[in-house]
Amino acid sequence: MAEEIAPGHVRVRLDLSYDGKDFSGWAKQPSGRRTVQGEIESALRTVTRSEVNYDLTVAGRTDSGVHARGQVAHVDLPVEVWAEHEEKLLRRLAGRLPHDVRVWRAARAPEGFNARFSAIWRRYQYRVSDHPGGVDPLIRSHVLWHDWELDVEAMNAASKGLLGEHDFAAYCKKREGATTIRTLQELWWERGADGVVTGTVRADAFCHNMVRSLVGALLYVGDGHREAEWPARVLAARVRDSSVHVVKAHGLTLEEVAYPADELLAARALEARNVRTLPGASDNGVAGGGCC
Repeated sequence: MAEEIAPGHVRVRLDLSYDGKDFSGWAKQPSGRRTVQGEIESALRTVTRSEVNYDLTVAGRTDSGVHARGQVAHVDLPVEVWAEHEEKLLRRLAGRLPHDVRVWRAARAPEGFNARFSAIWRRYQYRVSDHPGGVDPLIRSHVLWHDWELDVEAMNAASKGLLGEHDFAAYCKKREGATTIRTLQELWWERGADGVVTGTVRADAFCHNMVRSLVGALLYVGDGHREAEWPARVLAARVRDSSVHVVKAHGLTLEEVAYPADELLAARALEARNVRTLPGASDNGVAGGGCC
């Protein structure tokens, strides 16, 4: 079943990036705080000279302070609005948006596309410096300083025990009606030539605080405070562990969101809305895009 779009509208895919430092996350808030969604929707109203708001649907709602290089969203625009503004939309948005958020591509989405539910995986990276002198001032807004030397080999050994489909309740902030079952497809660490340790994590979706909680547990292994088997034991317990700290948001960046071939988009969106359970488990809820 294809995604239903209101008659007389066209679905537009937006590819964008932002520096999360001065945003209170992606999603609009009733408090009026500055958000990425709020800024883009405001810019859309201005450049299309519209009196109505065009709501965005995003692949992954990022928390306050989290950055994005490869974020994806969609918006349904009236056919006549899209026809009038299609060719100059990017340039006009660039002139209206603040400098810490950019839209790089705006194109008519293929049939069945949903930025959130059609995605097959999201990839994040978390960056940490364990240099005794701290973090290079030029990258301080994107790298966490960890005041202990990190053993990347130990962190990779611990990461292997977290891969696969599990109930990640021990690493997530539970939300009413949402499942904590996820498939962690990739999790590994490497130290770059500049000394910065980068963790790459990819999953079909993420639940609230999942990435930053996993990073917090693995940093404990890397600095020698816990053994390599400890993160997997925490996962198996399926309850929040007070020893697992949610690391700061500024080290995290959403790097990429992937989608299936066009003819599989609608089927994937339907599948992502299904209730998820593990064998013998009673947990349920929709995974969706989650956040970090």
